[in-house]
Amino acid sequence: MTSVRRAYLAVALAVLAISGGVVVSALPDCAEHCQTLAAAPQGAPQPSPTEPAKLTITPKADAEVDPLARVMVTADTGTVARVTMTNDAGKEIPGILTPDARTWKPTTTLGYGRTYTLKVDARGPGGMPTRKTISFSTVTPGYQARVYLNGTNYAPLQEGATYGVGMVIVARFDEPITDKASAENRMKVITEPKAVGSWNWIDDQTAHWRPEKYYAPGTKVTVDAGIYGAKLGDDLYGAQDEKVSFTIGASHVTIADDTDKQVRVYDNGKLVRTMPTSMGMGGTETVGGTTMSFWTPRGIYTVMDKANPVVMDSSTYGLPVNSRLGYKTTIPWATRISIDGIYLHQLNSTIWAQGKENVSHGCLNLSGENAEWFYNFSVPGDIVEIRNTGGDPLKPTNNGDWSVPWSEWVKGSALR
Repeated sequence: MTSVRRAYLAVALAVLAISGGVVVSALPDCAEHCQTLAAAPQGAPQPSPTEPAKLTITPKADAEVDPLARVMVTADTGTVARVTMTNDAGKEIPGILTPDARTWKPTTTLGYGRTYTLKVDARGPGGMPTRKTISFSTVTPGYQARVYLNGTNYAPLQEGATYGVGMVIVARFDEPITDKASAENRMKVITEPKAVGSWNWIDDQTAHWRPEKYYAPGTKVTVDAGIYGAKLGDDLYGAQDEKVSFTIGASHVTIADDTDKQVRVYDNGKLVRTMPTSMGMGGTETVGGTTMSFWTPRGIYTVMDKANPVVMDSSTYGLPVNSRLGYKTTIPWATRISIDGIYLHQLNSTIWAQGKENVSHGCLNLSGENAEWFYNFSVPGDIVEIRNTGGDPLKPTNNGDWSVPWSEWVKGSALR
């Protein structure tokens, strides 16, 4: 080994000695072969083999929670090896462990009035086995409320159905709701494309939802009432979730004007039919202390449903069949637009008055040909606007949701 190499090696050895390194002995001549000089890492902490895992379990032991409360096992140090969760009937609740073995949570909703036990097997940072067991319970409601998703005719909204551009969604509860904000927070309406809309509470059991403007044709609508587990009042909780999706069809807007007694029907903005009509004769009649109006209320209605035929009976709204203006008759091609029974329907006996004079009890009389055409053309949610009639305007409670100005409508929300 040359003197230069020896000097270089001496310096290297000195440096290593000062820095605390370990020198592996070298062969006499590095020209033929040298072993690698290596330094061992210094100060790296080693996990203690007796250190247990640190666990956070939610909820706390002996807590009482609602069925939607967060249930989770987290290893703050170490890892989770296995979690077994069972209810008081011995049924195991399925769950999922994250890939890093740090967090476990159940994959199903819990029930009311049950006791659950969590048994956790974990490993500390150095492999030390760690076990922990806790129990907690879910609330037992005094009452449970179920919600039904309907149209304004209170028939259930149909999955995958097509409705008109004015379709109003009705959430009907079978119990009075005192915490309306909690209920409304759980009732989501998702539209694609997005439409601005709002719930409006009609009474303690009923909320209606509509957009600010008519839906765009082709809009996809999903109503998701996730009320299960939600506290809706004193000792009142949601019984189960409800969900339905539907599509908005073509824009059908019908305008009936008492000025010329014509009904004009528009399909996607194009006038497709004009039909002479005879509307409510006007005036009132008092029978048995009840005063009935024979005007056709002006306002914006929606098509509710239809029947062919329908039996019309004046006694259903307090006018005896044998009274001066009473009736009971079978009517074909009847399309209903109000809760109290206003229809666009066939009545050939009044063709002489259609387009000229109002002689009905409030319905819109049409010829048989026109009534059949309108019946086949219409779907629930189509708009029917009636203009320039006398008497009182259409009431919101009589299928007049669209007659309420938007600034007033949103005041009916519990979230304002």
